[in-house]
Amino acid sequence: MGNKMDLKLGIIGGGQLGKMMAQEARKFGFKVFVLDPTPGSPASQVADSQIVADFYNAEKIKELVEKSDISTYEIEHINTDVLKELVYEGYTVHPSPEVLETIKDKSRQKQMLNQNHIPTSRWKMVEKDLYSEVIDFGLPAVQKACHGGYDGRGVFVIHEKQDVLNALKCDSFLEELVDIEKELAVMVARSAKGEIKCYPVVEMAFDERANICDTVIAPARVNQRIQQEASDIAVSCVEALDGVGIFGIEMFLTRAGKVLVNEIAPRPHNSGHYTIEACATSQFEQHIRAIAGFPLGSTELLVPAVMVNILGEEGYEGRPNFAGIEDVLAIPGASIHIYGKKTTKPFRKMGHVTIVDKNIDTALEKAEIVKHKLKVKSY
Repeated sequence: MGNKMDLKLGIIGGGQLGKMMAQEARKFGFKVFVLDPTPGSPASQVADSQIVADFYNAEKIKELVEKSDISTYEIEHINTDVLKELVYEGYTVHPSPEVLETIKDKSRQKQMLNQNHIPTSRWKMVEKDLYSEVIDFGLPAVQKACHGGYDGRGVFVIHEKQDVLNALKCDSFLEELVDIEKELAVMVARSAKGEIKCYPVVEMAFDERANICDTVIAPARVNQRIQQEASDIAVSCVEALDGVGIFGIEMFLTRAGKVLVNEIAPRPHNSGHYTIEACATSQFEQHIRAIAGFPLGSTELLVPAVMVNILGEEGYEGRPNFAGIEDVLAIPGASIHIYGKKTTKPFRKMGHVTIVDKNIDTALEKAEIVKHKLKVKSY
């Protein structure tokens, strides 16, 4: 590859994750190319160029990878067949297409966890009609789509037998409805040379209306045993996948004190945004370091933090209008990230705010002010 600081990075996906990856890659002096179907995507605003194409367009993905020294992605739902062909031809793609194939089919993800004795909730594929499967499995249960689900989509809770009438119509599996005390997450980085670094355990709170993460608290308010157990399990997930890059491991802490893996993301993750302001190395820089074969950076939490997602308001669609920016910027320790999406929709992630404070309770109080003051409507 010649001069390591003269690398060309290809990113499949031009959303906010791609944008923040590109910003870190540019710090290293890399050239950045992105592929996304939306002209003027957030990542294209900081990249050298954008290929406007669908995530399953084999020809255009080939074009991106062939002009890049290293390729990566910020989204799971992409064409893995062409990526496998390109890797076979000698091109570098991290995480590997095989890892992506395991992750993007959530039933294969569950099988991988079971095979590697990694704790996860009880589950069963829907092979017959859903009604009889539900009777056999027991209620309440969660129906999950094998493909395509994210940000609360592709999930349906079945409390009673008649709920089956409104269930998902796709390949799916049933999962036990876990009695959750907290939802936890851990970011883990593994470099191309096999070095592993683990970030602090964080807790996630969800907007119940859309089942979408709206707050992340770092560090998680759990005891040392739970922190260690969650960290160990997260590392074992990435080792089992033989993954290279940054991975977000979402977990349930049950009321009985068990830690169970919910889902794995083979990319930077919403639960790791706090690392930009609060850690020695952000998740985005760490991803670039990992896939480029550089030494991994310190994952030390320098100061407690709370991250709040800026979601599009209900009832508004169109060109975004951010109200309350000045009120938020007046809060000590608050940093605003606006993603640059051209259209807002209800519950769409339009940006985030991270609040750092030596006192986590004070940070949480400030986060409530942010939620109250900062609104995304439309013109």
